[in-house]
Amino acid sequence: MNLMGNSCIRRSSCRLCGSESLIKVVSLESTPPANSFIGPKDLEIVQERFPLELFFCKKCAHLQLTDVVNPSKLFENYVYVSGTSPTFVKHFEDYASTVISRFSPSKEDQIIDIGSNDGTLLSFFQKHEYKVIGIDPAQEIAKKATDNGIETIPEFFTEKLANKIFTERGAASVITANNVFAHADDLKGIIQGIKLLLNPSGIFVFEVSYLVDVFEKTLFDTIYHEHLAYHSVGPLIKFFQANGMELIEVERVDTHGGSLRGFAQLSTGPRPIGPSVERLLKLEKDLELDKSGTFQGFESRINSIKVELTRTLKGLKAQGKKIAGFGAPAKATTLMYQFGLGPDLIDFIVDDSPLKQGLFTPGLHIPVLPSSAIQEKSPDYLLILAWNFAKPIMQKNSSFHNSGGKFIIPLPKVEVV
Repeated sequence: MNLMGNSCIRRSSCRLCGSESLIKVVSLESTPPANSFIGPKDLEIVQERFPLELFFCKKCAHLQLTDVVNPSKLFENYVYVSGTSPTFVKHFEDYASTVISRFSPSKEDQIIDIGSNDGTLLSFFQKHEYKVIGIDPAQEIAKKATDNGIETIPEFFTEKLANKIFTERGAASVITANNVFAHADDLKGIIQGIKLLLNPSGIFVFEVSYLVDVFEKTLFDTIYHEHLAYHSVGPLIKFFQANGMELIEVERVDTHGGSLRGFAQLSTGPRPIGPSVERLLKLEKDLELDKSGTFQGFESRINSIKVELTRTLKGLKAQGKKIAGFGAPAKATTLMYQFGLGPDLIDFIVDDSPLKQGLFTPGLHIPVLPSSAIQEKSPDYLLILAWNFAKPIMQKNSSFHNSGGKFIIPLPKVEVV
């Protein structure tokens, strides 16, 4: 690994298999960390930008970023919370029900969520009278979750922490990790910690953005510094096997534009490997996601969407139209930098999260306001930056639409509604 100042490290080996046979397949615009929103007093500061380049491992076919931004810079003052999105609250409720009905976890052991955020998922396990513990390095969010009755340890998950939890509280029947399995550089360390904590018949459940969806739908904006890994089933099977675990079930879920939910157990675990694993493995082979050349055309597809969207927005601006963004998710940082969407095209952005309101977007410094600003400032168009929630956003803002306002959806394809 080479250090690029204290803020960023460049690794030279594959995160899953350790091979140094890496080939660069996609280069996006450098951006600041996707959630590094700033307050009004910091507007003079030029925020540091880091490379966004995807590398393909020729040995195990894993796709990944090799520039690793210091995780404390990314996560300790985090501004994303799951509980502000009704869609995610419902997703996590169903998720908990699925795990309980499929695996009947023992109530003697605890349920642990790595990267538990505000405790939304754990709250549904708690309702079924399970003992729960959250682990999350975002200090404020962890404290708030604990105050709300979901005990949350405000740290990064490591083997050392796993050992401490096991010694003090015993094993876990279920460990979950949602999107964090793509966020961590040291996945081997995480797996060793999980192995330490799981009881012999325990289950590890994780959700990550699925490479099949990223590739097929050109969801390039899910590529940002928090997401170090772009997972597919093939490389994960080998990774789990090499680390004393096995992937026994996989399914596609529709969060974040398309995610993969995986179920893994210790290699000595009691369950057979289900047919779903082979099914998705075949799909990935049919799409040739195990070949580096497959990704060479990805950038040209991104550029054609850029041409169409910027032509639309510049045309509207030339007619004197006012355009606001809706939603300030992390993915919007990648999208705005890649497409050159600055304050000249977007007047302001509204977001429902109180943690982001009153701040300015990373690097481009577009103001983020509460949704009441739609009525106060009367934009002509709302560009839905949180496009994976386009339907509920349009339903919730039907009065804007009824009074003549229009929506623009940038991905998977440009649509004006």
